[in-house]
Amino acid sequence: MSLDTHPEARRVQIELMRQAPPWRKMELLGQLNHMAKLFALSGLRTRHPHASEREIRRRLADLILGEELAAEVYGPLEPGTEDAGAE
Repeated sequence: MSLDTHPEARRVQIELMRQAPPWRKMELLGQLNHMAKLFALSGLRTRHPHASEREIRRRLADLILGEELAAEVYGPLEPGTEDAGAE
């Protein structure tokens, strides 16, 4: 349970989700996944400010799939894509 949501508001949220048709629940899930991806991309851009967009997307694959599977599917990160100033 969320600590910043009043219990009555949370009860109403749960009831609305129970009443929502399956298509609406899937639409909401798609929106949630999209926002999570945007947050992950933003974090990657912050941690790797000099990375190309291609490298950022490749690093996103590492987060989603794990480094080993991402490397198997997309190949290793391109040589020279590591940030020289990264900690």
